[in-house]
Amino acid sequence: MKTISVSVVTPDGPVYESNVEMVSTKAQSGDLGILPGHIPLVAPLKIGVVRLKNGGNTDFVAVSGGILEVRPDKVTILAQSAEQSSEIDAERALRAKERAEQRLRESQQANVDFQRAELALQRAINRLSIVEKR
Repeated sequence: MKTISVSVVTPDGPVYESNVEMVSTKAQSGDLGILPGHIPLVAPLKIGVVRLKNGGNTDFVAVSGGILEVRPDKVTILAQSAEQSSEIDAERALRAKERAEQRLRESQQANVDFQRAELALQRAINRLSIVEKR
């Protein structure tokens, strides 16, 4: 089966590099499925999971938004942060989720940045959803 080259890159360097049969992710405009030979595309990504399918295996990468660039032979994801499922510390992600939920509860009482707390909660939930798929 044909494959497409995929790179997931953060400011700290590459997180994932491989050839895969299909890439699935969530753009701001909706879900995307990318196969080899896909038309060129640039799209902003939501906080979510990037699914990378190759044969019977699926790799998962948690991204905190970013930009997706698709060319017929290559997919590049530029993200502020990204983690492969094997690198996610479930306990740390759970603590981050609990902290974000606490901040959101305090937002009515204190001077808490609601949007920042909400994004932190989304990132934590995203990371935990990947841990469950391992």
